[in-house]
Amino acid sequence: MIDLRSDTVTLPSADMRRLMAEAEVGDDVYGDDPTVAALEADGARLSAKEASLFFPSGTQANLVALLTHCQRGEEYIVGQKAHNYLFEAGGAAVLGSIQPQPLDAAADATLPLAEVEAAIKPDDFHFARTRLLSLENTHNGKVVPQAYLRQAWEFTRQKKLGLHIDGARIFNAVVAQNLALSDITRYCDTLTICLSKGLGAPVGSLLCGSEAYIHQAKRWRKMVGGGMRQAGILAAAGRYALQHNVDRLREDHDNAQWLEQQLAALGVEIIAPGAQTNMLFIRQPAELAAKLGPWMLQNGIRLSSGQVTRLVTHLNISSTDLEKVVDCWKAFLEHHEELASAPVTGVYFK
Repeated sequence: MIDLRSDTVTLPSADMRRLMAEAEVGDDVYGDDPTVAALEADGARLSAKEASLFFPSGTQANLVALLTHCQRGEEYIVGQKAHNYLFEAGGAAVLGSIQPQPLDAAADATLPLAEVEAAIKPDDFHFARTRLLSLENTHNGKVVPQAYLRQAWEFTRQKKLGLHIDGARIFNAVVAQNLALSDITRYCDTLTICLSKGLGAPVGSLLCGSEAYIHQAKRWRKMVGGGMRQAGILAAAGRYALQHNVDRLREDHDNAQWLEQQLAALGVEIIAPGAQTNMLFIRQPAELAAKLGPWMLQNGIRLSSGQVTRLVTHLNISSTDLEKVVDCWKAFLEHHEELASAPVTGVYFK
């Protein structure tokens, strides 16, 4: 099955599984797991932060990041479509009593700083205290520009705010810009790194920050159920991912750009800016979208078809797989030529 729904569907390779099976382990709640300790040292070194902490999921890592930055009744400013606002079940509000202040992102995935400034609450007992600016890099496959990150960093220093980056796909941003991770993370206080998307580990994320911050985050991790025992089996997969699967993200980016070119040649509407990293968004009429998913599934291709459809390349998608996708798409459009010319209305960008 060719699965283009997300890079979360990646499977651990044989070499990764072997290292997991052979991992030296201990009880990580006692601090005795050497493989977890090594992974956390890797995260700190690569991000140029003092420490990092291993979590079972990116959602939990983002939740603990917010709980550590903000107290009850305080506020974080975040994008309307950001994962840690829209897609994490309202955890910060429900479990931390932290108020989100969502803003619309600009076309380049940034939160305009003039709008951020206008959203900061005055020092008045009527309002929640604004404590944090939370960004996402990449956001819907778009790379947040380095110049903006520098400006946001300087802005948050002036406004006495923390700056957190949800870096679920931050290595895609690293590879797309030919940078080191530390070139990006110099402009934030904290960040999360997901190991289970394009990097191919079966599970796990890191939260990186100062020693004092991570010490506090460790208590929150325990409270929300993230303390694990012989977690080195999972950490071994994360170490393999960081050592072997970062540079190969270029293949995913190249594949997404090739797919964009081929679909555009078929007359498929590509949503700008196209494939900057491993994600491509296309727009199609509702009737066509309703038929595309079942057609592709019958041909061994999974995608989340809608009026706006996200196509995601990853390490389990080869160039040969994408040739099959394009051939099937071409056959589909030929079979549904009348629907393909229908106008698109009422699109909700998800």
